[in-house]
Amino acid sequence: MASSTLFYIHDPMCSWCWGHRPQWQQLQAALTDSVTVKNVVGGLAPDSDELMPLGQQHAIAGYWKNIEELLGTEFNYDFWQHNSPRRSTYPACRAVIAARWQDREEAMILAIQEAYYLKAQNPSDIETHLLLAAELGLDVAKFELDINSEKLEQAFVEELQFARSLPINGFPSMVLQHGAKMYVIPLDYKDHRGALATINEIIS
Repeated sequence: MASSTLFYIHDPMCSWCWGHRPQWQQLQAALTDSVTVKNVVGGLAPDSDELMPLGQQHAIAGYWKNIEELLGTEFNYDFWQHNSPRRSTYPACRAVIAARWQDREEAMILAIQEAYYLKAQNPSDIETHLLLAAELGLDVAKFELDINSEKLEQAFVEELQFARSLPINGFPSMVLQHGAKMYVIPLDYKDHRGALATINEIIS
């Protein structure tokens, strides 16, 4: 049987990824052992120290409201009062890779999402990532060293290039590599079963 890898292209600060999380969890649980899942950070927004313009803050809060109404996803709007929001997701992506290097990638993705969407903490700040690393029981000194290293930056750049080479239009997206071919897997925010059926059909 040809080997199969399901790439999940996401950004830890993508609100639609947070909305899709329950169905993504169910899909992963339903996949056969012959499918390997690999997360790929997509990098929504590059490094920036600039405060997000108010119009953009209101627009993103509006996306949250849409997702909340469509999917029932929980959001804590205190974030906008308690933080200086920046349109910068690259730091959170690096934190995910640094956690991956300690085998805690999934835990860090969830920790960043919960910090941002439920606890109103700023996921663009390295201080938040260090706090989460400690909460997850990571080697924080190694984590901090890794997140600032050339080696991780190189890995991140390569991952971004890979994400951009895939046939996708946004985050989250799923692409199945089966043998030598790449297949875009349709994503339904309310029901993972269509994606599961498509994957099973391809690999059979």
